[in-house]
Amino acid sequence: MNNIGRVKQLNTTINSKAGARSIQVPRALTIAGSDSGGGAGIQADLKTFQELGVYGMSAITALTAQNTTGVQAVYPTTPEAVVMQIRSIGSDIGVDALKTGMLFSAEIIIEVAEVIQEFGWTNVVVDPVMIAKGGSVLLQQSAIHALITKLLPLTEVVTPNIPEAEHLTGMSIKSASQKREAARKLAEYGARHVIIKGGHDDDELTASDLWYDGRNFTELEGKRIDTVHTHGTGCTFSAALTSGLAAGLEVGAALQQAKAFIQAAIEEGIAIGHGRGPTNHWAYQQRKQQVASV
Repeated sequence: MNNIGRVKQLNTTINSKAGARSIQVPRALTIAGSDSGGGAGIQADLKTFQELGVYGMSAITALTAQNTTGVQAVYPTTPEAVVMQIRSIGSDIGVDALKTGMLFSAEIIIEVAEVIQEFGWTNVVVDPVMIAKGGSVLLQQSAIHALITKLLPLTEVVTPNIPEAEHLTGMSIKSASQKREAARKLAEYGARHVIIKGGHDDDELTASDLWYDGRNFTELEGKRIDTVHTHGTGCTFSAALTSGLAAGLEVGAALQQAKAFIQAAIEEGIAIGHGRGPTNHWAYQQRKQQVASV
């Protein structure tokens, strides 16, 4: 047998053995920017997917040079490169749920929306990343219209914080009634569920997220934590939500899990670097193990 024959025989044996022990796992895709500091973006998403028992995949929309002190540079990927990454995943591995993070430009948003429709994916979570906590702009102004008209109509859940909701709706959100009005408007854009996160509320004791399912409003309260180590909270929360949907949970159950996940991650944040440290992606599972051992 020549070398080529031996390689083919070896590959057949490996594939046969792999098939015998393979298991089905939930699959989640993140379409977002890369955070070199590891606290946000695809790095935070993949950590979250792993912690919640979901197989994570990524399509990178931009490379960023950033750390806990801020974003030093952004290098966008071409729309064609983003689409090729997504198609490679969709044509082979498959996707049970996906989330979008930093999409950067209108061109990328339009291409992403088209490929989502191409594959018929419905468990779509949109985290409309626009501005980094340090103030750096992560979404071009021209891209907001594309996000509203092309991507939100395909969205199962959109998860803006208050400043992002203000940008998307063009309205000021200073009260509970205005937050509800903004949620209705986002639903009118096409999102089936709207979650406006309460981290930017003025309440010093609680951080209340508003969930609107197109008919009913639900307030999800959590204890506000006095900490600066909140880098990547939005990415992590939406990734946890995506994980739940990928695993087959209904939106309400996935939201409850995501809320518990991010609460633990913030309460036990990681103090590294010289600025805003990241959340703690393994805190949720550690707590579950502690409870189980009692």
